[in-house]
Amino acid sequence: MNLFDKVSEDIKDAMRAKDKIRLEALRGMKKEFLEAKTAKGASDELSDETAIQIMQKMAKQRRDSAEIYSGQNRADLAEKELAELAVIETYLPKQLSQEELDTKVAEIIAQVGATSPADMGKVMGVATKSLAGVAAGKAISETVKKLLSK
Repeated sequence: MNLFDKVSEDIKDAMRAKDKIRLEALRGMKKEFLEAKTAKGASDELSDETAIQIMQKMAKQRRDSAEIYSGQNRADLAEKELAELAVIETYLPKQLSQEELDTKVAEIIAQVGATSPADMGKVMGVATKSLAGVAAGKAISETVKKLLSK
């Protein structure tokens, strides 16, 4: 069962359970999936890779919104965003820990043959492709900078 079908089934379960937060998050995910499927030039099929990219974007939006709401003393709205984020994260692959990310990036640096911060572009090109879905772009970038500046 692909992610689109799983989310559709889970919407039904959330409706039966009367879980409003989960239902709202799942409906938001399905909306984004449908928009991607019906976008101009799309093949009416949604691969799991594309679905994961969409969910990562949604997770980042929820994190950013919660941060903004917290900064404006709107704990009620921040809580809602964090609750939706928790639902979205259950569908995402497990993220790498900082130690695992350091190891993977070090391997990529050795593979590419990078030696200085000037080689960051080469490393980032390979790292973002190979670590897509398991690490955030910002975390990859910071790790590459840290390791190349040593």
